[in-house]
Amino acid sequence: MIRKIFKWIALTVGALVLIVAILLLVLTVAEYRPMDTETLPVNAHASAVPRAGDSLSVVSWNIGYAALGDNADFFMDGGTMVQTADQARVQQNLQGIADFLTSEQPDLVLLQEVDIRSDRSHRIDQRAALEAAFPQADSLFAYNYNALYVPYPLPPIGHVESGLVTLSNRKVRDAVRMQLPCPFSWPVRLANLKRSLLVSRIPVEGTDRELVVVNLHLEAYDDGEGKAAQTAMLADFLNAEVSKGNYVIAGGDFNQLFSTLDADKWPVCEGLWTPGRIEADAFDARLRMVADDSVPTCRSLDQPYVNADHDRFQYYMIDGFILSDNLTVESAETVSLGFVHSDHNPVRLRLRLGE
Repeated sequence: MIRKIFKWIALTVGALVLIVAILLLVLTVAEYRPMDTETLPVNAHASAVPRAGDSLSVVSWNIGYAALGDNADFFMDGGTMVQTADQARVQQNLQGIADFLTSEQPDLVLLQEVDIRSDRSHRIDQRAALEAAFPQADSLFAYNYNALYVPYPLPPIGHVESGLVTLSNRKVRDAVRMQLPCPFSWPVRLANLKRSLLVSRIPVEGTDRELVVVNLHLEAYDDGEGKAAQTAMLADFLNAEVSKGNYVIAGGDFNQLFSTLDADKWPVCEGLWTPGRIEADAFDARLRMVADDSVPTCRSLDQPYVNADHDRFQYYMIDGFILSDNLTVESAETVSLGFVHSDHNPVRLRLRLGE
């Protein structure tokens, strides 16, 4: 009897090891391995071309794959949820996001965490829905997360395809996906994000300059080295572009607090996720950080926002813009939407291209 028990245990353990080995093999073979730079197709509809002196409006928003509304918490932030929204709630969030954006009618929209075929958002093609809301805009997509299967936690996250979406009412000449340094090694990287910069180039009529638009979502859950390496690459790229005399707009979710902002405005409670810090002096003096910290851009996902004490909640200031000094900022505002449809608030910017 004892021998049978040990045999059963050995067979069970052996079967589990085999299953894990097969899963690792499949994920390794299917791993998303992007090139350092990849040309992106432009879904072209825009015809307008910017000129020096023009004003442009921009909205940047991490939409939380339309599943991180005010009902949600998330296990990576100290919450308990993995599946954070049913299909109806994802559709509701997505509609609310689209409604806000269409009411704003910005010239440039920079979106992060847009799912296209992910189990976590019930395989709803959010990119298509948002493109439909801006039928006259050029549309671009770059993967930030492309994993055949994410096997953790329980229940597992499953299949994920997600990324950055840029919508432009000004004609985009070309665009590329630039791979950022990945801080994770095998096997963790098999089911992790492969973050990128989505770089769009828009010619400025009557000049030899370009409007270079960078959509980004930098590392969140690393030990800090990933953020540092990705920020260094971003700085090198932006510094090179301003040296050419180009207009530069880099916007999105930095997962870091700008050093130009007051760190005590939205202090972090002990034990909760802590953002990094992005230093202004890492960038060329012709680049400046722009953000409105009168309203937080992000909330913690350690608990749902609904029915919580909002006065004692954990907030963050991690979304904003880095702009070249040949752009005049006319206004910059974090729009308070109560975190109903996403764990982030949109950031609105109006600027003018210098002569």
